[in-house]
Amino acid sequence: MAAGVATLSPLQDHLALVPQWLLGGLQPLDSILIFPAMPGMPPVLIRLQIQRFKGFVITKQRLLFGGHELSHNNSRVRDYGLADGNVLHLVVWLAELHEIVIETAHGKKFRFQVESAHKVGYLKNMITAETGEQLESLKDQKLVLGDKELEDHQLITDIAKKGDAVIHLFINQAAKIQTKHIDKETVVKLSPAIMEMIDTTIAGLENGYLPVMSEGSGGVYFMKDNSGESNVAVFKPIDEEPMAENNPRSLPLSVDGEGLKRGTLVGEGALREVAAYLLDHPIDGCKSDGAAGFSGVPPTALVRSLHKGKEIKIGSLQMFVQNHGSCEDMGSQAFPVKEVQKIAVLDIRFTNADRHAGNLLVCQDGDRLQLVPIDHGYCFPEKFEDCTFEWLYWPQAREPFSTETLAYIKSLDAVEVEDIALLKFHGWELSPQCAGVLQVSTMLLKKGAERGLTAYDIGSIMCREVVTRKSEIEFLMEEAEDYVLPDTSEETFLETVSEIMDGYLDKVLPG
Repeated sequence: MAAGVATLSPLQDHLALVPQWLLGGLQPLDSILIFPAMPGMPPVLIRLQIQRFKGFVITKQRLLFGGHELSHNNSRVRDYGLADGNVLHLVVWLAELHEIVIETAHGKKFRFQVESAHKVGYLKNMITAETGEQLESLKDQKLVLGDKELEDHQLITDIAKKGDAVIHLFINQAAKIQTKHIDKETVVKLSPAIMEMIDTTIAGLENGYLPVMSEGSGGVYFMKDNSGESNVAVFKPIDEEPMAENNPRSLPLSVDGEGLKRGTLVGEGALREVAAYLLDHPIDGCKSDGAAGFSGVPPTALVRSLHKGKEIKIGSLQMFVQNHGSCEDMGSQAFPVKEVQKIAVLDIRFTNADRHAGNLLVCQDGDRLQLVPIDHGYCFPEKFEDCTFEWLYWPQAREPFSTETLAYIKSLDAVEVEDIALLKFHGWELSPQCAGVLQVSTMLLKKGAERGLTAYDIGSIMCREVVTRKSEIEFLMEEAEDYVLPDTSEETFLETVSEIMDGYLDKVLPG
């Protein structure tokens, strides 16, 4: 589409054409007169084209023609009667964002762009995410403007001085942190299940039972209990990952740091294993006292151990799960729909690049088969290229999500910062690329589920049909990148992705 900005003119001259409900009591400052060369294009693309040149936040725009808003993204502007020579009006709200500067007692500053409708309590969450600190209670953190303490329920718009571009806030009292500092190391309280796993593993090693190497492309070791008869955990050292320096399978060393799957780095597999466990949230949303996650990722922790009495190896330690084999050992028809859906939710959200039947364990839960997902060293990649889901071809993936699964999906929100802050708190700061993929994957899962799409529908958008052809999600990402400026904020980019995704999903709705 070829569209350009021809002129700027005061909107006051055209207020008669603007519906009063759209103004909402606020006075828009300017209108932009746009002359689309192709009136058959959807309104969303016109707005995005404007954003590309002017940097506006797309969710704050209203496109008008003849007093009516062009609001349906799956329609064409010609459906509204637009023809060559007509003029569209773009109403842009310019006063909804405030730049907040938060300064600590030690002089450290944080800058945030916050919408007027947000409350002071939202700022505290942003501070938590920025610093990676888990606050014991938000009331322990006080924000002061001038000589007055701000209350959590106050709106940003109420405390902002008219005409000021920046609000200066000060943290009045240090927050209590749920960690203890010993010799400059942070000790995090682990769940009882993980502590028991570590203690039992140590007991086995102290009794002389050495790790037993298992199959795989990297160093994978079964750890014995104190009797030496049972496996208690699985240890995966960082330096023995595929293409790592000490890989025992004679795989070639990575020349550029990239792992076997595109968008992953050698040496981060253990971190991804731990991240999959941490972000596999329980249904109630709180992983306290070792509560199992919705998808059942076994308890996993990052540990270090002595190797041959002198060398320290760091890696992931995951609880060993008694099983009846993997999904490779039986036909997929035997698995309950609920079990397949819980795996699908996990893989879609984490953009799993290595989900195959061999890393889905089959366990017995009474009279019912249960699937346990393992091997998550290739989740959270920086790109979608190698996204792979074995279950995509199983009939259960075509069934509608259950009520319980839909409620769980609705509770997820990686577009906010909690999950990324949680990983940072546990030692892994996601790269901007990894964080972006996690956010977009969760966005697609939530939007698709809301529209009634199945796991198969959503998974098909993420996975390539053939290796040489990009997936639909890759095309959507490229389209969003084409419409934003090079220095566009991550928030604006995600809003662009969201709008493009909405338009795409509206076209693929069932029926």
